[in-house]
Amino acid sequence: MNPIKKLFGFMDKIIVITVKLLCGDHPEPNKEELKQQEKCLDKFTNTKGEHEFPVRVIPRHSLQTRITHGVVAVSCLWLMVSGVFVFVPPIAAAFPQVAQVMRMSHRLVGAIFIICPIVSALLAPKGFKLFCEKYFVKWTPEDIEFMKKFVFYMIGPKTVHMPDQDEVKSGQRFADGAMVLSSIFIAVSGLVLWLGTSVFRTPAEAQMIMRICHDICFVMFIIFGIAHIYLGAGIFQPYKGTARLMWGDGKVPESDGLYHWGFWAREEIEHGNVENEDAKHLAKRNKHLAKVKAKMQAKQAKAAKAE
Repeated sequence: MNPIKKLFGFMDKIIVITVKLLCGDHPEPNKEELKQQEKCLDKFTNTKGEHEFPVRVIPRHSLQTRITHGVVAVSCLWLMVSGVFVFVPPIAAAFPQVAQVMRMSHRLVGAIFIICPIVSALLAPKGFKLFCEKYFVKWTPEDIEFMKKFVFYMIGPKTVHMPDQDEVKSGQRFADGAMVLSSIFIAVSGLVLWLGTSVFRTPAEAQMIMRICHDICFVMFIIFGIAHIYLGAGIFQPYKGTARLMWGDGKVPESDGLYHWGFWAREEIEHGNVENEDAKHLAKRNKHLAKVKAKMQAKQAKAAKAE
């Protein structure tokens, strides 16, 4: 298993234990409740795997947005790895040939990291303007309530009801804003460190300041980046399936959209910006529902034995 998945799995177990200590165990549903849940589940899929209720999706991210995100994300990962060889002398000394390749790739990928979002913004100026408008908006009472409840929601999502949100949640504005801001400082300081030792000469004091800025912003980016991956990749259960938004077709199921971004989803539905789910994702959803149903049946059998 991937070490990152193991780490997050361990974190999930800690969260579950914490919730149990704070809130107590949730009572097991009785036989009648399990039957009701199974009946409700059957309404969504029949024996042929066809949906009695049409499953609809809301387009959320364009192809250009997904490509830009993908290029920047992959660049970030490579810059983290290569940066270790650039900024940690003992490691560079231990692997001199690898360090030389990493140093060159750090500069090349760093240029891609800077140029890609700039080119994307120039290709779609209206989209860039909308992006800025989503993040630089006045916070509503729902935004403030979301931030107040967020930590408790992360600990016990089943017990905390979160308020409706716009297309970009208040917590997302805060976290993504921190990542974008740290990225800008990383890019500027990185350019100074690179060009200041090749194209022109910068004073040693300026080099030191830029290096400290580069390191501090890198740490801040890592902290918010881990949270971004934990939620955006769907590792946290309520966000399961959200990886599809940036690493798939950019669409979100109608029910998920209403759960996570209620104000935005209802507005999109009112404007008719919805479409039926494709066969590939319907099959995947049916498979997931079948697993859920199997678990329910196992609980039902357990409850029957207990009686």
